[in-house]
Amino acid sequence: MTDLPVQLENVTKRYGAFTAVNDLSFAVKQGEIYGFLGPNGAGKTTTLRMLLDIVQPTRGRISVLGSNSAISVRRRIGYLPEERGLYRKMKAADSIAYFARLRGLSGAAAKKRAHALLEEFGLGEFARAKNEALSKGMAQKVQLLATIAHEPELLILDEPFSGLDPINQQTLEQLIADQRAGGRTIIFSTHVMQHAERLCDRFLIIAKGEKRFEGTLSEARAGFGRHIHVRSSAPAAAFEALSGVLSVRLERGGDESDYDVELSENADPQDFLHQAIAAGLVLTRFEQAGATLHDIFVALAGDEALAPHEGARAEAAE
Repeated sequence: MTDLPVQLENVTKRYGAFTAVNDLSFAVKQGEIYGFLGPNGAGKTTTLRMLLDIVQPTRGRISVLGSNSAISVRRRIGYLPEERGLYRKMKAADSIAYFARLRGLSGAAAKKRAHALLEEFGLGEFARAKNEALSKGMAQKVQLLATIAHEPELLILDEPFSGLDPINQQTLEQLIADQRAGGRTIIFSTHVMQHAERLCDRFLIIAKGEKRFEGTLSEARAGFGRHIHVRSSAPAAAFEALSGVLSVRLERGGDESDYDVELSENADPQDFLHQAIAAGLVLTRFEQAGATLHDIFVALAGDEALAPHEGARAEAAE
């Protein structure tokens, strides 16, 4: 078992004149949850498909579980694609057992594993229900259970939270955490920062097919100014005039407004507070906070965080 189950070195993928992924390098450590973050169309799905040897890179080197092709180690990998798909007429338990058999389990072992997973995740009574009769959330759970049924070493989940309600999202977060606790390495792509912030040991931010950051949340925060949340009847301009303030963002308006104030890296939050009091600004809330992953994502991805680039069309066409 390699200490770096996934490695990419200078990987590029072009579609004609368009570059979907450009000179991308990163490594995933054994037993970690690694977030693959970016706006829609940033190149996330293209990269995951190259990892799985579904599409070939234009240039660069990829290693998965010590092999230069995921195909040769496919029984050690579990993959949940963004485009969900279950055989509509097949029963839930049979679906899970079918995929487990494709990954090397015997018929008896696959069937036993399928029923055990359905019971564990609250779907035991639906074992004999056809997939077409399941709700969207239930069907997504069944597909995820089919992904982990053969107990893979490496899990690759593409937008796993898409379409799930908050309760099912929480269940999925716990399942991912449990898989990591069992020693598995997990990569999941998402554009929802809250999931990544709660789950990831490390993450990569990609935009326009290029790496913008790789590391921990603490490492990402170190490169950003400090944030303070304040509530005041004073206008934003009054805070913008204070020394050490980089920006003031209105979070909620009203008689008293909530502001997110970003300070420069060397600014002292207490000095900001003293300046505000000296200027006669009345604060009913003063709370120090590190930059959120959402703040970091927007700063690094820029306009890409709000609108997908041409890569969305390239990925959708595959």
